Amino acid sequence: MSIKENIDGILERIADVCERSGRNPDDITLIAVSKTVNADRAREAVEAGILNLGENRVQELTDKYEKLSDTEVKWHMIGHLQKNKVKYIIDKVELIHSVESIELANEINKRAEKNNLKVNILVELNIGEEESKFGISEESVYDFVKSLEQFENINVLGIMTVAPFAEDPEEIRWVFKKMKVIFDKLSSMNIKNSNMKFLSMGMTNDFEIAIEEGANIIRIGTAVFGERTYKEEE
Repeated sequence: MSIKENIDGILERIADVCERSGRNPDDITLIAVSKTVNADRAREAVEAGILNLGENRVQELTDKYEKLSDTEVKWHMIGHLQKNKVKYIIDKVELIHSVESIELANEINKRAEKNNLKVNILVELNIGEEESKFGISEESVYDFVKSLEQFENINVLGIMTVAPFAEDPEEIRWVFKKMKVIFDKLSSMNIKNSNMKFLSMGMTNDFEIAIEEGANIIRIGTAVFGERTYKEEE
C-alpha cells in the first residue's frame, strides 16, 4: 500500500474509534513518525495530508527540516533530547515531547530566552517503569511540573508516555488510564506556565486504545511508512 493509502486507513480507524468513544476526530492530532524515513518519503506523507512530523534524532530533524522547508509541516521532537543538542532545534520545533529532567528544561529555557522564544514542551512519564525508557515516575510528576514554574520561556502543554509494547494492547490499557488521571489532576492544579492541552500517547500497535482513554496526540510510524530496520517498537 502507498503512504497515502496507509494514512487514509489510519484516519478511518481514528474516525471509528472516536465514534465509539463519543469523541471528535478533529480533536486528535496525528503525528507521523518519520524516523529513518528519507525526506522524499516524508514529503509523500505531507502531500497526503500529514500536518505534523515527529523525529527521534536531532540530526534527522534538522536535515528534513531543511529539505521540507517549502512545506507548512510542523516538527515535533519526540525522542530523548540531549542538552547539547537543544540549540540545533530550539527554533525549528512546534513541540518537544520528551522533557524529563530539570537540567534539560533549564537548557531549553536558556536557549529559548536567547532566541526570544517561548518553547512548548510536554513532560515525559515512564508509567511502565521500564529501565530502557526515559521519563519521570508518576510519583514525581506533580512536583516536577511545579518546579518548571521558574522557567519563563517554557510553556508546559501536557504530558507524554511511551507505553510498554504488548502483543495484545488491552494488556496496557491501564497505562493510558493512569496517564489520563495524571493529566486531569495536573489540569486542576493551576500551575504557572502550565496549560494541560495535550495528552500524547499511543503508537501503531495501541493508538485506538490510547484514544479511547483520552489521548489527543498519537505518534504513528510503522502504520504510515511501513516496517523499518531498527529494533525499537513504534
